[in-house]
Amino acid sequence: MEELRMKKYANLIAEIGANVKKGEEVWIRAELDQPDFIVLLVEECYRLGAKRVRVNWNHLPLSKLANKYMSVSELGKITSYDLAKLKYQTKKLPTMIYIISEDPDGLKGINQKKASKAKKKTYPKVKPFMDLMEDKYKWVIAAVPGVKWAKKVFPNLEAHEAVEKLWEVILETSRANGNAVQNWHEHNEFLTKQCQKLNDLRLDHLHYTASNGTDFKVWLIEDAIWIGGGTHLEDRRFFNPNIPSEESFTTPMKGKAEGLLVATKPLSYQGNLIEDFSIRFKDGRVSEVKAKKGQLVLEEMVNMDEGASMIGEVALVPYDSPISNSNILFYNTLFDENAACHVALGRGFGTSIKDSFKYTLEELKQKGVNDSMIHVDFMIGSKDLNIVGYTRDGKKVQIFKDGNWAI
Repeated sequence: MEELRMKKYANLIAEIGANVKKGEEVWIRAELDQPDFIVLLVEECYRLGAKRVRVNWNHLPLSKLANKYMSVSELGKITSYDLAKLKYQTKKLPTMIYIISEDPDGLKGINQKKASKAKKKTYPKVKPFMDLMEDKYKWVIAAVPGVKWAKKVFPNLEAHEAVEKLWEVILETSRANGNAVQNWHEHNEFLTKQCQKLNDLRLDHLHYTASNGTDFKVWLIEDAIWIGGGTHLEDRRFFNPNIPSEESFTTPMKGKAEGLLVATKPLSYQGNLIEDFSIRFKDGRVSEVKAKKGQLVLEEMVNMDEGASMIGEVALVPYDSPISNSNILFYNTLFDENAACHVALGRGFGTSIKDSFKYTLEELKQKGVNDSMIHVDFMIGSKDLNIVGYTRDGKKVQIFKDGNWAI
């Protein structure tokens, strides 16, 4: 990929995604296979006025080795170094940029029960810091093509060709070609209008149906709002948390969902693929999961904690959208979730409550926002998905028809 185009993309991530401003500290998390792009991204952050940029590197083969050789006790420890880093992050609230490029099969074969036990040990120690930071800092997730990821998406191409092809698709679906900044201003405006239409309806619940067997109802929190594209912090700082983003989403009422959801795309969860799966809900909780591939991983996921078996997000994405129209399966949640309507198991978003900054986290939970150590999106959108909304004054409204917006 030409350096100039990568530089423009880096600028999009830093300026429109993270909205880096003068005097801010920026933390970047990335895979080891992206040194050249990260150099460009770091320079863009400094050019926009960042006073300090830190890069933290990840590498799935090292995570896999840790799972293999370390004990659950060691994996579950929070060291004094980890604690100091969390305290610093909580105090300074750096702007976070997550660059993903990892192999979708990078953690295939790890001991899932061991990984789950370790996460259950670390999460209670980390959660107080997460709660203190929630909705108080800017962040963005974006992607660049790693070789193994590119080969997974384009298995019939040579490695360099696959990477180049994935670069082209990422830039196109991220609206990064042409005047990227203007593209995103216009896109944010469209998503804002769609969310306002949904908010004006004052929906009580949604009913999803599709020919694949999906037949599902979910109830919404009365004072919840729909959000799409960019978002604001309490101090009015604006950022776009996902590049790309096609969704309008909200947080539903905890523990109020019934019926069957059939996934329409594979789910990459902790480096493992779950394929051809469905999830059934009864009395608001997961009552049954079925998967042709990844059954044990799926079972482990929905049993991570009490909130993991309940829904934390419902998101509307038109079937006729750039990512969906690419006809590419990305094996990557950031892209695949923005190709199709999806829901998420686990933690909900407090920011989906109107005037959320007026409430404590506990008060938001009391309103119906789900809490969990996980937040896992899975895709349910299809070309014949229909979604009917029922308003609080008893009206029936077609929200989606044949996979696309009906409002």
